[in-house]
Amino acid sequence: MVLISVLNNALNSICNAEKRGKRQVLIRPSSKVVIKFLQVMMKHGYIQEFEIVDDHRAGKIVVFLNGRINKCGVISPRFDVSNKQIESLSSYILPSRQFGYLVLTTSAGIMDHEEAKHKGIGGKIIGFFY
Repeated sequence: MVLISVLNNALNSICNAEKRGKRQVLIRPSSKVVIKFLQVMMKHGYIQEFEIVDDHRAGKIVVFLNGRINKCGVISPRFDVSNKQIESLSSYILPSRQFGYLVLTTSAGIMDHEEAKHKGIGGKIIGFFY
């Protein structure tokens, strides 16, 4: 199996485990982007918590699920999004206005689209979850 994107692999594992009704899922390899993405998901209550297992290689993450994720995925290629474009892009990708989040990488770090809109900054869109 050829690994294309670490983040895409992690989000597919989470989505598949959620569909099967699992309570936890093991993600490997881990990366800083995956950890920050999971922190955004945990902040909004879509996952319970996660543990980082250091195996002196690429690392593993154990994610504890709570059954709230309907879909999560990566937007590839990572499009540039200005502050004014965030609203139209979120209506294009997400199922409704008050449901789900886009995850952006900005100069102020990785955050969801509502926080980026509040701070008035744009960035590159890396994924979504709802």
